[in-house]
Amino acid sequence: MTIQRFVRESRTFKASHVLPPDTNNHNTLFGGKLMAHIDDVASISAMKHARGPVVTASTDSVDFLQPIRVDNEVALEAFVTWTHNTSMEVFVKIVAEDLLTGVRCVCATSFLTFVAIGEDGRPTPVPKIVPETEEEVFMHNGADERAAARKIRRKNNKHLADMLGTRRPWEPLLNTP
Repeated sequence: MTIQRFVRESRTFKASHVLPPDTNNHNTLFGGKLMAHIDDVASISAMKHARGPVVTASTDSVDFLQPIRVDNEVALEAFVTWTHNTSMEVFVKIVAEDLLTGVRCVCATSFLTFVAIGEDGRPTPVPKIVPETEEEVFMHNGADERAAARKIRRKNNKHLADMLGTRRPWEPLLNTP
């Protein structure tokens, strides 16, 4: 019997008030601060789906669409869109709301991949995901293409890492036989 879970079971929400210490010299939220919020809410969503520990395998994209300003609420919604054997794709939608006017906008979107970890510290199978709503089906239907692109990007990045190596720019080149 294959274990399945509905997308709705992984939905996770997080909101935060953007204050001056969270911002850069443009009075907009630091990108790294937003990325920390994204990873946090996405990991909770992945854990809800896997019902166990997970690790971030990749942040496939973070697309910053609009700035998030001081005195905005930044609200994040995350849910599992696709599963493979031991991995899960999680989508995060980020909405900013001007707390003084009530105006809202989607200010960023992100896709992340998580791997479930078993008691032995190794990847472990995850339940299949079952989309129900039009939005969930749309996200699920595009996942195979995103997974293929992720696989190519990972291969290219491994090649790049091998080519670059670990030598620091100020260290001398070593002659190796």
